[in-house]
Amino acid sequence: MSPHRGRRRTGNRVAGATAVLLLLTAGCAPSRSGSLGPAPTVASAATTGVASTGPGTTAPPAETTPPTVTGPGSAPPRAGPSPTTRPATLTLELWYVRDGRLAPTRRTRPTTPATSRLALAELAAGPTRTEADAGLVTLLPDGAQVSRIAGGTATVRLPDAPDPATARLREAQVVYTLTQFATVLRVDFGTAAPAGRAGYADLLPPVVIAEPVIGARVSSPVTVSGSADVFEATLNVRLLDAAGRPLATGFTTATCGTGCRGGYRLTLAYASAREQPGTVEAYEVSAADGSRTKLVAVPVTLAATR
Repeated sequence: MSPHRGRRRTGNRVAGATAVLLLLTAGCAPSRSGSLGPAPTVASAATTGVASTGPGTTAPPAETTPPTVTGPGSAPPRAGPSPTTRPATLTLELWYVRDGRLAPTRRTRPTTPATSRLALAELAAGPTRTEADAGLVTLLPDGAQVSRIAGGTATVRLPDAPDPATARLREAQVVYTLTQFATVLRVDFGTAAPAGRAGYADLLPPVVIAEPVIGARVSSPVTVSGSADVFEATLNVRLLDAAGRPLATGFTTATCGTGCRGGYRLTLAYASAREQPGTVEAYEVSAADGSRTKLVAVPVTLAATR
């Protein structure tokens, strides 16, 4: 064999081994087109400490202090530990007294974490001039305090009342006002077992108008809603102008009636060439003589329709 041919074969074997080694080395090297890893996730409520209460609302973590009311306009939950934002204002439902029975109204106030304390302060402050002219009063004096809220029970201490009837109406004002908050189901006054709204339901009038409230400015169509305990659940509603003339009338049925209380809701359309004072009336028509009974009236301002 020629020595040159032997050297060529040896060189070919070395070159082939080198090529195999290079291919094996390349196969062990990390890929340049591999996965980027799992996509980043938005921090959950459990990690941020923010509990979602619905579309567009946020609420602080559960605690024993009075709750914060949230509503439309609240900022949506944010990722990460950025602080929770709250709406600038909140609307409170307040229960005053008219003719010895409970009557609701509302207030819009700057947002505060201590909404229960704010609600009691507003109850003690009393009705507006318009509400007072319509017969609303408050029996709750200054000094009522919420000491804690835990397990659905708010602990409240009230000043002494001059008589049992006044004391019970005071308690009813507090119970109906505080139980608008999701964390309050009942109130403990320290004198008896904690009680919720059912314990004071006898202090409601037969017909309650929750919307519109006294002094509200309304436009056509007007939504009227509330609760009633009337014969066969049938309730009549009418809208009067400044002179007391009917602008619209209608009737509806509550969800329960004749010995039980049910909710109701209806709308009334009206026509008025000018803005003027008006009145919303809800009542039962007597089966005996057709008269209006169990009547409740709410003064409002009627916006012009043309």
